[in-house]
Amino acid sequence: MFTAGLVCSFSLYSASAAAGFEVVALGVDGGVSDGNLTSYLIRDDSQPVYLALDAGSVLPGIAKALEKGGFSDITDEVAAPLTRQGYIFRQRINSYFISHAHLDHVSGLIIGSPEDSKKTIYASADTIDVLRNYYFNWRVWPNFTDSGSGTRLGTYRMQLVRPAQSLSLGLTRLTGEMYPLSHDKSPSSMLLISSNNAAFAYFGDTGPDEIEKSKNLDTVWRKLAEKVKQQQLKGIIIEVSYPNEVDDGKLYGHMTPKWLLKELKNLEKYSGEGQPLKDLPVVISHIKPSFRQGQDVRKVIATELAQGNDMGVNFILMEQGDSQKF
Repeated sequence: MFTAGLVCSFSLYSASAAAGFEVVALGVDGGVSDGNLTSYLIRDDSQPVYLALDAGSVLPGIAKALEKGGFSDITDEVAAPLTRQGYIFRQRINSYFISHAHLDHVSGLIIGSPEDSKKTIYASADTIDVLRNYYFNWRVWPNFTDSGSGTRLGTYRMQLVRPAQSLSLGLTRLTGEMYPLSHDKSPSSMLLISSNNAAFAYFGDTGPDEIEKSKNLDTVWRKLAEKVKQQQLKGIIIEVSYPNEVDDGKLYGHMTPKWLLKELKNLEKYSGEGQPLKDLPVVISHIKPSFRQGQDVRKVIATELAQGNDMGVNFILMEQGDSQKF
């Protein structure tokens, strides 16, 4: 069963005709909601195992996906002696990519680690440093990694990813290239995932270049434009944390609809003539819940994206537990 959340456009990007990727949303919020924090699974849709893209909420997301009819190939008999949730967690998630080490991107990994199977964590040097020294240090949490202080329990192998260098991602048959992003005072990263002639881009938290005084997104757009020109880019997951009403000075390395639209204009510019991004699926992630009475912040953001979308981009707001093919 494949479901999708709020969608601003229902057309299909031309690159979707060929085989591609399956994405499962394990967590979609940007903080506050501790059972629904940023985490996605992705796989080549011909392969059984997934790469986890961040790990804010893992087990609650698997449970929600099962409730929605996801992972329909995994029966009780297939999972035995584990539960279906446990089997997916231990056997179908093969490895993790962590974009940066903020709690809303790693808490599910840390909490679930005592019951996890041996896996590789792919991350930048800065992210590995934080995981090793500030989480898996026997003070905050036992050291379930293969490096760092105290007894090393070795569940997770920490794999340093260097910018712009291609590497294989566990047993997923996916390859990836990581590019740095600017997230206020915290380094973050984007992973460009490839399989055969298909590509998919996953963004950790990022602010717009103009506010961050950075060229990181510009570099990424130039890279992705190559994939757009070759009709290989199947989709993007990228954050919009706040609606347009939030002042630029209070974004702290995040984006609003107006800033994402402005950034995507650069991708369009580098991608060729006409409307090169028409129908490109762009999944909006990391929306921060609102406590204001009567405000549905997800609907506000969807509306603001639609109003400024003269590029024909297919904006998608997945809900926790949704599965979608790209």
